[in-house]
Amino acid sequence: RFYEKVQALHQDPKASVENPLLAFSLIKRLHSDWPNVIYSDEATENTQALHDGFKEVEQELPGAEDLDGAARALMRLQDVYALSVKGMANGVFQRAGTSRPPLYSPGRRVSLSADDCFHVGKVAYDMGDYYHSIAWLEEAVGLFRLSYGSWNPEDRSSLEDALDHLAFSYFMAGNISHALSLSREFLHYDPSNQRVARNVAKYKKLLEMGTAVSVAPLRRPNGTHLQSRGCHGPPPHPCPPSHTLLGPLSPQQAQGHLSHLGCSYETNGNPYLLLQPAKKEMVQIQPYVALYHDFISDAEAETIKGLAGPWLQRSVVASGEKQQKAEYRISKSAWLKDTADPVVRALEQRIAAVTGLDLRPPYAEYLQVVNYGLGGHYEPHFDHATSGKSPLYRMKSGNRIATVMIYLSAVEAGGSTAFIYANFSVPVVKNAALFWWNLRRNGDGDGDTLHAGCPVLAGDKWVANKWIHEHGQEFRRPCSADPQD
Repeated sequence: RFYEKVQALHQDPKASVENPLLAFSLIKRLHSDWPNVIYSDEATENTQALHDGFKEVEQELPGAEDLDGAARALMRLQDVYALSVKGMANGVFQRAGTSRPPLYSPGRRVSLSADDCFHVGKVAYDMGDYYHSIAWLEEAVGLFRLSYGSWNPEDRSSLEDALDHLAFSYFMAGNISHALSLSREFLHYDPSNQRVARNVAKYKKLLEMGTAVSVAPLRRPNGTHLQSRGCHGPPPHPCPPSHTLLGPLSPQQAQGHLSHLGCSYETNGNPYLLLQPAKKEMVQIQPYVALYHDFISDAEAETIKGLAGPWLQRSVVASGEKQQKAEYRISKSAWLKDTADPVVRALEQRIAAVTGLDLRPPYAEYLQVVNYGLGGHYEPHFDHATSGKSPLYRMKSGNRIATVMIYLSAVEAGGSTAFIYANFSVPVVKNAALFWWNLRRNGDGDGDTLHAGCPVLAGDKWVANKWIHEHGQEFRRPCSADPQD
């Protein structure tokens, strides 16, 4: 039975990577469902063989941290792309309350089970996030009610578990009457539970005392800053071929803005580019952002991913003088020296030719390769240091003057780079390189470069970052006569 379930879910070999619901169910199955089968009564005849085989691979299977992270990723996708929880549970990626086409339509729809929804809701519940726990536990309760009486040995939860957590979530959210109703339903299935019976008495007393019932809709916790800005919503910008997304402008603004934008072949005065000029698309004037199409070949992209793959580790962020993991950056990364492979060395030469900047050590950092998996994202941040104590200054080559970010893969949906204050975003364009200046000519940080990596809704996003520092660029990007420039 378990094998048939797995086989049905993964008829398309790529589906487990591209569809976030399949990715979540795969992680959950490996972490909890499969061990439940291994240790079930049905497996007693083959117990020893099953246990031995399981022990051999146990260390390689996802852990509790991986499963909880996958659940948080689904909630992040729900928030940022305003997805309906009921729709997600049914395998549909549609914005709540709209009839517009889905943001992503997988080749084969995959739905979540009641136990799957319960686990997502339980992760939110354990974090005290009742906005999300109520939505997911409501879905779990509805699905458990439909299948009540039929036992699934792979499940760790039940209708009673879902009702118990949902009732307390509503109580914490201020809706005491609904908490009472759900607790009474719980006692219908488990009348001997004294803890829930005491809760019922407590809820009744609170209502008799006239305790107000919350009628205001639950508000989403401030866990992400990407819901309303940058990652979805604005209309497409008319400059081909990247279909950059831009916020609404007045007719006068639009005319002035578009007159400076366009696509061109660039040699930058460099003989390296004479025979094969760079395909430059000017995305934005302020901040200065350009997209170079076909900057890297498919073979080069695969080589770089292959070189970085064995060294990938959870990405860290600068925090004061230290670097640490953070929930607002979910990805894995590795660093490649230019001596790692001729492909890396050739890529660095290409970056130097296109930007006109000096990339020799210590004027630039090693190439950082980043993989954003299920719901991977990076909330709004600056690439340049905003504090004199930042670890970026350890290179003793000044601040990060410029960023080159190369898209090494395509994604099905999501994953755009959103510039928050400037109100535009650039979708993932495979093999293209995005370039922008982090610092103004006077050395001050450019506040308009605040940007974010939108969550990957479907697919596997790979990028390579090259950060170039200000020392060594004095005659390549000189100061202006205007100190404010």
